Amino acid sequence: MGRGRQKAKATRQAREMKYFSPQTDYSALQRELRSSKPSSRAMDHEERSEDEDDYSTYAEKYSDYD
Repeated sequence: MGRGRQKAKATRQAREMKYFSPQTDYSALQRELRSSKPSSRAMDHEERSEDEDDYSTYAEKYSDYD
C-alpha cells in the first residue's frame, strides 16, 4: 500500500474513532457505582496515614541533621 493510501486510511480510522459515540447504559453504571466496595484509593489513604505517623517519628528523631 502506498503512503498516500496509508495516510488516508489512518485519517479515516482516526475520524471514525473521534466521532464514534456508543450508547451508554446509565442504569448499569449507576448499579455498578452503588455496589462498589471501598476503593483502593481510600485504603491507600488509610495506609498512608499510618506510614506518615512512622515517618513523623523519624523526622523528629533526625531533625538535627537538616
